Amino acid sequence: MADPALVDRLAAVHTLKSAPRRELEWLVDHGILMRMSAETILSPKNMVVRTLDGVEVDVHGLMALLKGHISIHVERGGIHRRVMEWHAGDITGALPYSRMTVPPGNTVFHEYTEALYVSSRHFRELTVHCPEVTAICVHIMLDRARHFTSTNLQDEKLMSLGRLSAGLAHELNNPASAASRSSERLSEQMREAEEAARALAGEALDEKQQAALDEVRRLSSVVPPAFLDTPLDRADRVDAIAAWLEDHEGDLDHAAVLAETAVTIESLDGLAAVLGPETLLEAVRWLAACHSVRSAASEIQTATRRISDLVAAVKGFTYMGRAAVAEPVNLARGLSDTVRILASKARDKAITIAMEVEPDLPPARAFGSELNQIWSNILDNAIDAAPYAGEVTVRASRDLQWIVVRVIDNGPGIPDDIKDRIFDPFFTTKPVGQGTGIGLDMVRRLVFHQSGEVDLESRPGRTEFRVAIPIAAAVAERAAG
Repeated sequence: MADPALVDRLAAVHTLKSAPRRELEWLVDHGILMRMSAETILSPKNMVVRTLDGVEVDVHGLMALLKGHISIHVERGGIHRRVMEWHAGDITGALPYSRMTVPPGNTVFHEYTEALYVSSRHFRELTVHCPEVTAICVHIMLDRARHFTSTNLQDEKLMSLGRLSAGLAHELNNPASAASRSSERLSEQMREAEEAARALAGEALDEKQQAALDEVRRLSSVVPPAFLDTPLDRADRVDAIAAWLEDHEGDLDHAAVLAETAVTIESLDGLAAVLGPETLLEAVRWLAACHSVRSAASEIQTATRRISDLVAAVKGFTYMGRAAVAEPVNLARGLSDTVRILASKARDKAITIAMEVEPDLPPARAFGSELNQIWSNILDNAIDAAPYAGEVTVRASRDLQWIVVRVIDNGPGIPDDIKDRIFDPFFTTKPVGQGTGIGLDMVRRLVFHQSGEVDLESRPGRTEFRVAIPIAAAVAERAAG
């Protein structure tokens, strides 16, 4: 028979005020008074079986707090964060119909706590004998799910932003460093070119000499196409020009510079035939300096263009300045921006990312920034799963009224026994501190928000995530009809 005093204490719990006393008596009959001391911490791994008052019980169950204060802390991005807390009068723990099989994080008891605990093994009976309590629990579960979802999505977005920032910093550092080095070299070579030009101006070249110099200068401004100029050809040319400079007592450092151009030994001989020895050396010095100036300027232009492209990719990825509304979206552009932003992570593992996008792909109807968040999470997971020097393929094609995006990696695959749980919140196969288990749950929620579908196929050596997003025109036709 239920302890009347404990039933009275349970009736005082504000969340159960609408429950009939007979249901509270049932809870007391099937529960146990759980007492936990202050500063106790229960992690998910030790919440399977625990001794309470000398009795071993499965502590994954419902708790009606009669006294005390507890909270749950989840590790996200290597940091333990308090995500929810409960005080006397609240109901927490596992609830009927909940999909959560283990607590998402550590349960912390901040002060001495007493709670009526009902094991999850009684939940089937509870739904039959306690309909009012079941309804209360369902409402609590829905509120808790909304809270977890909002905090999870925000945390995942912040962690994605962290990964994006790290990758972007790495990507920007290379062209920025190249531009800095080239600008320093440009300053040095400008000074060298000015000094050589001043010396040549003092020689007062005649028309024939000036014509010969102009011809070699024209050749020095031409860079042989890469497909016509192999590394072996370049090395042979460096050796030949170095030998020519040595014969004319010139600076051998100019050989490597001139070898990058279309200057030939014959053109240099023609210049030597009309210029005196000292004037010839100043002319060669000026030619080499002019090419170095052009080369440094070209490198700066290439580096700054790369920076501009990356900024454009980030702006497109985040849909900066765009309203958060569903609109026609260039899905191919979003995939391309995502691949560009994650390129540094792929290079760190020597992973090749192949893009296969169907030509003239129609726009999708979606929230652009959310769509790119989906690609970012799936592609990031694929890079993690692929082996070193592995392959990741991104395919996009039209299938009836849908655009289907496939992200395929050649990693070890997902074991059959966990495939059904891969989209569950807080489920992760990554080591502690490296995965939160909310990335794919967020992907699933965001895909559904686009009125899309997501699934996967996996076997050893091949895992494929498929996301189907409705075509904008098809959505418009359905709305009109």
